[in-house]
Amino acid sequence: MSDIIAYSRMKDRPKAGLLVKATPGAAGWDVVNAASKRLRIDPGCTAILPTGIKMVIPEGYEVQVRSRSGLAANSKVFVLNSPGTIDSDYRGEIGVILANFGKDPFFVEPGVRIAQLVPVKLPDIKLVEQVTLDMFEETERGEKGFGSTGA
Repeated sequence: MSDIIAYSRMKDRPKAGLLVKATPGAAGWDVVNAASKRLRIDPGCTAILPTGIKMVIPEGYEVQVRSRSGLAANSKVFVLNSPGTIDSDYRGEIGVILANFGKDPFFVEPGVRIAQLVPVKLPDIKLVEQVTLDMFEETERGEKGFGSTGA
């Protein structure tokens, strides 16, 4: 297994940018809108934006697609399924699902940073099905779910 994630910018997407970290301490690489023209996302709507990036991710890793905090705070635009997962066996172009939760249309220019990609090493865990629930000991919380521990 390798700790190298290789990527390529697609030749038919000239707006695809280099993957760079904004600062030395950044967790992820910024990706841009690689569409050839300005895109509009109306309030309450979503759009899948191309990045022009393909990756080879080592087995045992995933790359998460996450919102950019400035885009979310300033424009109310988020990566809809954040974090989205890019599996190690996926070889297609990475797309970003952006959702506009603001009150105004959001326009995305070509080459504008839209999300970040964060590599994550996956734990090596085996899932074991149990025929009985004997191993599920009682806890103080029990089966109390949504909102049971406070707001």
